[in-house]
Amino acid sequence: MPDLSRLAASVGQMLKDRGDTVAVSESACGGLINAALVALPGASAYYIGGAVIYTHVSREGLLGIEDGAMEGMRASTEGYAALKAATIRQRLGATWAIGETGASGPTGNRYGDAAGHACIAVSGPVGRVITVETGDSDREANMWVFVERALGLLEECIREAG
Repeated sequence: MPDLSRLAASVGQMLKDRGDTVAVSESACGGLINAALVALPGASAYYIGGAVIYTHVSREGLLGIEDGAMEGMRASTEGYAALKAATIRQRLGATWAIGETGASGPTGNRYGDAAGHACIAVSGPVGRVITVETGDSDREANMWVFVERALGLLEECIREAG
């Protein structure tokens, strides 16, 4: 099992050094992105909060994103990841936010995405969205890959912001 502290050490230090904050809205990672960010001593200097948005009930209840805002959009897409990131960033007043959505496995999702598919977005002074395809049906292994890619994407965006 990967070391949570190691995963977020670099990005956590960058956030502290800049005086920036972060919030997270994840689903297929099941809370591992949030856990990695808070595993570091001093996380309260940069971590505001986050949520596992796993169903439409949690999407509406925790993010306030109603079905009408989802018109023409489905889960497990770059657009939805970006919406989750932008919404949690705005709701919590964070400098940065991560939005993640996908299918960790062992099977794909009801939309036709294979296991190992995730879309990850960063919202902040620099924003970016990526799609990850592991080609693997191992649920836990995929979750760890998604976490690493999410934190790596956040680090890239922070570096680009200068």
